[in-house]
Amino acid sequence: MLVGLDEPDDAAVWQLDEEKALVITTDFFTPVVDDPYDYGAIAAANSLSDVYAMGGRPFLALNIAALPPELPTETLTEIIRGGAEKAREAGVVIAGGHTIQDKEPKYGLVAIGFVHPRNFLRKSGASPGDQLILTKPLGFGTTTTALKRGLVCEEHIGEAVEWMKKLNRQASEIAQQVGLTTATDITGYSLLGHAWEIASLSGVGLRLNFEAIPFIPGAKEYAAQFIFPGGAFDNRSYFQAHVRFDAKLSEAEQMLLFDPQTSGGLLFAVPPSRLRAFEQAAQQLSQPYWIIGEVTSSEIIEVI
Repeated sequence: MLVGLDEPDDAAVWQLDEEKALVITTDFFTPVVDDPYDYGAIAAANSLSDVYAMGGRPFLALNIAALPPELPTETLTEIIRGGAEKAREAGVVIAGGHTIQDKEPKYGLVAIGFVHPRNFLRKSGASPGDQLILTKPLGFGTTTTALKRGLVCEEHIGEAVEWMKKLNRQASEIAQQVGLTTATDITGYSLLGHAWEIASLSGVGLRLNFEAIPFIPGAKEYAAQFIFPGGAFDNRSYFQAHVRFDAKLSEAEQMLLFDPQTSGGLLFAVPPSRLRAFEQAAQQLSQPYWIIGEVTSSEIIEVI
């Protein structure tokens, strides 16, 4: 066991031999959007993301579903089809799974991938001076909450859905190509929560530049109305002791960084010697990325 409960990471890693290790993870959740196909595709992309966050290449998955029996067959079919087609896009075979009945729909995957046992990404290993790179914008939690409250603009939710369905495969491959070692994906614990995991496991601090952090259109508008899922407040309660905000940032702006993300992007700590190679590879492949801050020696997250 290379990665397990002793030092929690995005997935477990089990070494098979000198050249190959298994990456194993699972995730599932209730619907975040109304369209069942999009829900299935987002859930699959989210489940596969933890394999990519470890630098792995997923190849096999199992469905996990809890579905109300009164839902129309067409709706259930679309959820599973969305997951299956996203898995196919990732080059992953869904080889079965398990389904039970429940009052509220829940869907996701057990995902299994391969990675080299001496060349995988993990949350520890960041060093002062490393640049922090994010590969998807934020704002999915506040936007999908606005959807549930009937307050969302169709264009805003449409863009959120496209980002949430986007696989983290290409960003992970670039990280492997340029020799990065430190990464995580931004999901339910929010940017600040997952960033703190990197900081605490690496024994470092982080400095984030709020103006450099990308948000999807509409996110700041919904935040200004204080439309957040309950998880955002849980994240603030749990992680705020590790964060120091610039006094100029409003409470709504601060809350955006505690906003839980579904199928968010990858966060990399990139040493200065590898930054140019990362940027060149990302530009050649049209991979979005934003430099949002740097690693420090302060042992706290500063948001300026």
